[in-house]
Amino acid sequence: MRQVTPISPALLSQFEQSYASRPYLAVMSNAISRTDLNDASFVPAAAAKLRMDFSVVVPTTGITNQKKSGRCWMFSVLNALREQVIQKCHLEDFAFSATYLAFYDKLEKCNLFYENILHFAGQKLDDRETWTLLGNPLPDGGQWDMVASLIRKYGVVPEWVMPENVHSTGTAQYMPILSRKLRKDALELRSLAQAGKETAARRTEMLQEDYNALCILYGQPPKTFDFAYTDKDKKYHCEENLTPQSFFEKYVDYDFSAYVPVISSPIHQINRTYCQPFMGDVVEENMFWLNLSQEEMEDLTVRQMQAGEPVCFSCDCRPDRDRARGYWDPDCFEYGQVLGGLDLDMDKVERLTSRDSTMNHCMMFCGVNLDENGRPNRWKIENSWGDAAGQKGYFIGSEKWFKTYVYQTVIRKDLLSPAQRALLDQEPLPMELWDPLA
Repeated sequence: MRQVTPISPALLSQFEQSYASRPYLAVMSNAISRTDLNDASFVPAAAAKLRMDFSVVVPTTGITNQKKSGRCWMFSVLNALREQVIQKCHLEDFAFSATYLAFYDKLEKCNLFYENILHFAGQKLDDRETWTLLGNPLPDGGQWDMVASLIRKYGVVPEWVMPENVHSTGTAQYMPILSRKLRKDALELRSLAQAGKETAARRTEMLQEDYNALCILYGQPPKTFDFAYTDKDKKYHCEENLTPQSFFEKYVDYDFSAYVPVISSPIHQINRTYCQPFMGDVVEENMFWLNLSQEEMEDLTVRQMQAGEPVCFSCDCRPDRDRARGYWDPDCFEYGQVLGGLDLDMDKVERLTSRDSTMNHCMMFCGVNLDENGRPNRWKIENSWGDAAGQKGYFIGSEKWFKTYVYQTVIRKDLLSPAQRALLDQEPLPMELWDPLA
């Protein structure tokens, strides 16, 4: 029989006496009773070092807003790409349609889910791969590779061609409904596959149902559109009958194959490439990462901005943040001290392996401040939470925060050293579906 350790009356009495012997704990309880924990833990002296001044700045046009959706990964890439359209067409502002890409992202993820369910159809429902897939059949989140796959296949359109609506900007209401539908489909496909029956026709019917539902929620994506705009000189332009693919080819000078997602993970083999065959959206493409040291990833990130180009990145955005003031910095918050002297320190390996930290948000670096030794001490971040968050939509990340919580940056391959480029020729190692960085 399993031995358990209950909280006995004697043990509870010991806790009570210990708490009473430290009267400052009750004072702290009173002090924060009307104060948010973030505000009570805030360290003004640390925040004072995070000034919105940077020695290296990549100009950006303005702030976008993903609202109540998990599309940060789309916005981070589209925010970088839109600068090219603004410059090429001499515009005051421009935005791509995230609704257009979100539609195809969801459709492709439905297809990938069916693909994966059939691949693991021989498993029991509680085997880890199948259990993981069923836990989140239609994720809202993603990474740079997935945007690249979608744009290569479907192109892009201006925001006004397929504008935002209540469903594209607020996914929490309907995502559980579509996920339930996919789980029901999974049980049926598994049953057919296990009985040795054909699954292709039924899978196509399921995808048609998914397509119909997405059209109702998002609207049906356009096949062609007219690109009409007035430039800064008040000159009117109009190009008719563009496709999303031809619009991207003509107005966006961006070669996705010229970039590589670089991760810095101490729980994976350094100087290795990795892939994830069961994650993403477009089934015919694969997720890919190059794992380098923290120092190498950081150096490449700085050099890309020095070359005049912003850097899309992925991080853990939850800890040590002040959303209202626009700070990300572990030294700005003393949660442990406020809560009675808790020791909350964990190194990067401990945070990742204990599931305390994962990649959960994508943004764009558009500036960095270098000290007298040429080393970064703070980072300028363009977020997609609207201009009411942070400092008119921009945030500042400390160097400590970068080292602690930034896990991936997207780097131009021509900035890699010859030795780093040679690593790209390796056969990538597959990450597990439940990997904290996948």
